[in-house]
Amino acid sequence: MISLLLAAGLSAGPSTSQIRVSPTRKDERSVTLTPAEMFTVAEAARHNNDFGTAETIYRALATNPALEIRNEARFRLARMFEGQRRLNDSAALLRAILDEQPEAQRVRLELADVLATIGDEAGARRELRAVRDGELPREVAQQVDRFSEALRARKPTGATIDIAIASDSNVNRATRSDTLGTVIGDFTLDKDARAQSGVGVAMQGQGYGRMALGSHSNLLGTLSASANLYGKSRFNDVSLGGSFGPELTLGNFDVHPSLGAARRWYGHEPFTDVASLQLDIAHPLGSTAQVRSAFAASHISNHLNSLESGNSYSGSVAIEASLSTSTGGGIAVTGIRQALRDPGYSDTSGQVSLFGWHEAGRVTFSSSLTFVRPPRRRRALAPLSGQARRHALSRSDRRDGTTGPDPGLRSDGLIHVGAKPKPDRNL
Repeated sequence: MISLLLAAGLSAGPSTSQIRVSPTRKDERSVTLTPAEMFTVAEAARHNNDFGTAETIYRALATNPALEIRNEARFRLARMFEGQRRLNDSAALLRAILDEQPEAQRVRLELADVLATIGDEAGARRELRAVRDGELPREVAQQVDRFSEALRARKPTGATIDIAIASDSNVNRATRSDTLGTVIGDFTLDKDARAQSGVGVAMQGQGYGRMALGSHSNLLGTLSASANLYGKSRFNDVSLGGSFGPELTLGNFDVHPSLGAARRWYGHEPFTDVASLQLDIAHPLGSTAQVRSAFAASHISNHLNSLESGNSYSGSVAIEASLSTSTGGGIAVTGIRQALRDPGYSDTSGQVSLFGWHEAGRVTFSSSLTFVRPPRRRRALAPLSGQARRHALSRSDRRDGTTGPDPGLRSDGLIHVGAKPKPDRNL
């Protein structure tokens, strides 16, 4: 079969860069193929569904010293992988092309399409912003705009899962202090009320389903779960929640109001129930940036300490922009207000985060720097007992803001790797 394909590909003209194919049997003859002839043979193999032969030839061409030839081979192989639904392999090849030719807008558009199909909508939007950051013919710019609109009609179902193993210097998220100060004096805390270290497994997953309601609206439902598991089961922290609501496109605004409910267990016992109302809004800022905002109001029922039941309000605004075809960043501001039954547990907190990313060949480096203003609250008169005390003290005994880097990298296989100080944070 291969011999017949090689014979069929000998009609192309000569080239200065040629490859000799030696015979493996006595009844075969050796031939010298130019890259153009090899492309012809590969296309014939692909057309005849001989994908193994086509892949072998394309990978051989991908090692050609000529930039145009090797990237053309990578692009054709990536397109073939798309047809075979080998999307991660296709994305890896497209990123390899962009590493050498970052101005290849056609390739970047193809990568955005692959990422959107995989379900990496954030990555697809980032590639589209990078495309718009360069000079585009009018018809290409219109294509990018249509692609951006198409992202709004996303996959009907999908799921993600993250798993991490890391050491934690505070598995019970408690105070490091040995005493609790009150208006009548200091109280000594027992061991369970103070910070303990250990190694844990953090798991987090989410699934979603989407049903079209019209050309500019969908109904979206989500189910999420997370678990931080330790050797001491009394510190295990498990949550399960769900939400649903419409996704609306109003002009240049994407609007998503939703209703949600969640339950959290601590030490295998019910800890809190939460009912929430949330509003998410996204809006483009020019051709290379966007702003996203989220506002939520929740009612909290605390099973361990009724004084910590009440309402919580939060809001966040994030601006993200593409600085070049391979670099971007943004800033996010978040504020939280908890108005609980006992004013001693009520607090106000906030944080500001700076984040950025840079594509370097087959990996994408990302990092963030966050400044946190911890909650300010009035101390309780006396410590609680048992599990309720551990939770009350874990809500924060620190008085200063904290800053910390958040480095990470993503490989072409779309696997996320990162270094984090606590396993209960998403890796």
